Amino acid sequence: MNDHDSVDRSNLFNTSGGTAVATIRVLIIDDHPAVREGLAARIARRLDMEVCGEAADVDEAMEAIARTQPDVAIVDISLKTGNGLDLIKRVRAENKDVRILVWSMFDASLYAERAFCAGANGYITKEEATDRIIAAIREVAAGKIYAPDPELESRYQRATETGKNSGSLVDELSDRELQVFQFIGEGLGMVQIAERMHLSVKTIETYRARIKRKLNQSSRTELVRMAVEWVLQSR
Repeated sequence: MNDHDSVDRSNLFNTSGGTAVATIRVLIIDDHPAVREGLAARIARRLDMEVCGEAADVDEAMEAIARTQPDVAIVDISLKTGNGLDLIKRVRAENKDVRILVWSMFDASLYAERAFCAGANGYITKEEATDRIIAAIREVAAGKIYAPDPELESRYQRATETGKNSGSLVDELSDRELQVFQFIGEGLGMVQIAERMHLSVKTIETYRARIKRKLNQSSRTELVRMAVEWVLQSR
């Protein structure tokens, strides 16, 4: 029986008394319905977990957290409106008890440190196998930090101790500037980026000017080339 057909019963009972363990209530926050559905199906096969709600953007997520009181919120970096980093900061400001696991298509080298600085308790990529994702949820729910490799764990320690990133010039960008930089690297124009971020074109152009200055790029062409290279390196 493969993973898609089985139910994981390994954590249904504790080893001492044989009584059922508490169910982990999970809220899934992702802007793609099919992705939410797929993850919910994985979680549904675990008898120590249940999906208590779903959300596609920051406002929906904040309402769902207040309504469902999840143990763990699984948060994607890219959301329908706003972004996961902004959401994590809002959750941490309003609700200290919710544990947060970032589940992203982006490599940990790009966003993990920022996520930990914002207040996340774990980071895992969407390409990981089901058992790793389930293990990450359980680790975070148990009050631990999920960092699947030593380098990522050191990023967590550095982020929580200093409260800021360290490393390349790209790390000097704000969360919003980084998102614009990412979209530039993916080939989007200013109008498309403005639509994606629900901001005005003028605001996006202001972000672009700041990015050019921070990254020491003298022209738009050089900025685009740098952004494209950065996106390609992340894949």
